[in-house]
Amino acid sequence: MEIAITICAMIEMIRIIGVDPGLRRTGWGIIEITGSRLQFIAAGTVRSDDKCALAARLCQLHEGLSQVLQSYMPHEAAVEHTFVNKDATATLKLGQARGIALLVPAQAGLDVAEYAPNTVKKAVIGVGHGEKKQIHMMVKVLMPRAVFDTTDAADALAVAICHAHSRQAKAFSARIEGLLHPKI
Repeated sequence: MEIAITICAMIEMIRIIGVDPGLRRTGWGIIEITGSRLQFIAAGTVRSDDKCALAARLCQLHEGLSQVLQSYMPHEAAVEHTFVNKDATATLKLGQARGIALLVPAQAGLDVAEYAPNTVKKAVIGVGHGEKKQIHMMVKVLMPRAVFDTTDAADALAVAICHAHSRQAKAFSARIEGLLHPKI
């Protein structure tokens, strides 16, 4: 009985927030990993009012993401890189929203990882050039209890899953390295 309790206590739970930045809608998804098990906690979307000035919209995103972090208390954050499109103004505004997505968890003292869209797709569906529909389907397969109100929230969950897989791969590599090259 004591052995089982000790072993269970050694497996740590990590809560991750994934963020899919956007000026109109920023998706967020919270998952927990315990060992190799993923568990859905919550997901949603922070919206900004497109009738407001840019600075006010960025404040709305900042306040919304800050509330999510205060409510769910994640340990780590992962943010998706933005893509560059032909509209320079839209790309710049998206970059500013992404800055908020990086700033809020950093201000809360969290480590913030960044992942390219192709890396997220590869982690969730196995290939780097999948369609959004495939990503959303696999998020549901990996976390059957997941509920999301927008595609942005589903994408944010995919970012969190990608980070969880990355953490697990790094931990596994470190264990193998320790076995191959033990400290004497």
